[in-house]
Amino acid sequence: MKNKSTSMGYTSQHAAKGNAVELPAIEAWDNQYKRDYEIKIVLPEFTSVCPKTGLPDFGTITITYVPDKLCVELKSLKYYLLQYRNMGIFMENIANRILDDIIKSIKPKKAVVTGEFTPRGGLHSVITATYSR
Repeated sequence: MKNKSTSMGYTSQHAAKGNAVELPAIEAWDNQYKRDYEIKIVLPEFTSVCPKTGLPDFGTITITYVPDKLCVELKSLKYYLLQYRNMGIFMENIANRILDDIIKSIKPKKAVVTGEFTPRGGLHSVITATYSR
């Protein structure tokens, strides 16, 4: 990939940083119900690192999904999310990467991952990634 720079000095390498990092598997357990129901998981103390500045980012990650045959095992999800703590990754990539990994792990009927990040430079960012079969 060519290292194209923007006017602010961010490169395609900054944007892609964190996407290829291998993370622990999100484990699952068998869903006991045939009907549709929603599960909401909130992590209010999420941390990661800006890939350009190295400064920490803080926020709340909310995962909402309708399970099919599998449900997310919470301990494995916690260990998965802790791996972002020192990872250089953009906020937009966080929400989309978590959604991709949830889809790969449990194949839900639908899922939404929202990252609500604390203000940085006076800007409050909320990133929402959605999936529906």
